[in-house]
Amino acid sequence: MRLVAYIRVSTGEQERRGTIEQQRDAVRIWAKSNGHRIVGWCADDGVSGSLPVEDRPGLTDALAKLDTADGIAVRELGRLARDLTTQEGVLAQVWSHGKRAFTLDGEVARDDPDDPMRTAMRQTLGVFNQLERGMIRARMRAGRRAKRGRGGYIGGAPAFGVRAEGRELRPDAAEAATVARILELRESGLSYREVASALQAEGRRPKRGKTWHVETLRRVVGRAEAPMIDRPTSD
Repeated sequence: MRLVAYIRVSTGEQERRGTIEQQRDAVRIWAKSNGHRIVGWCADDGVSGSLPVEDRPGLTDALAKLDTADGIAVRELGRLARDLTTQEGVLAQVWSHGKRAFTLDGEVARDDPDDPMRTAMRQTLGVFNQLERGMIRARMRAGRRAKRGRGGYIGGAPAFGVRAEGRELRPDAAEAATVARILELRESGLSYREVASALQAEGRRPKRGKTWHVETLRRVVGRAEAPMIDRPTSD
């Protein structure tokens, strides 16, 4: 069966769940073992699974490539989405076009009105994926509040525009110039996607990864209105 493979990892999950390359290897081995052929690879590197489809270029690309494939393959449903609504919407789109969806555990069976338990089990897994993401965010917020309470920078990945020097955060001149350019492009009326394209064309890169994503740009713009030195959160 000809399948499009979709792989995704968010920045905070890379160490815990594996890199893009590890996911790619796992999907490749699974496909070969089960007689499938991967005809397209689509990835979102450093992109949250809670984002809607339109803010994930890799997933958008994967769905578009289904026109020339039999289905989509992901390592697990949590890679497809961390939000139950998005998960179900993507699966519905795949099935509505007569395509099939697979994880490394096997095919994700289509809904059957005579077997409501099938749908309930899949959606229950989606609920727990969404819950896990919510718990991670809650822990991050609690950690940030604790850091602010103690004062100063005590670790963690610096935000775009600053760099860590010992236990202090200092402005990064090159990144600060990119922040100014982002604000300039936004003020000219460009959308976040258009800003991302402009930055890529100018050779300006994010702190991590090779490409700019809409959510990263939103965070950069949001922080630009307040002093960044006191904001150690990461992109």
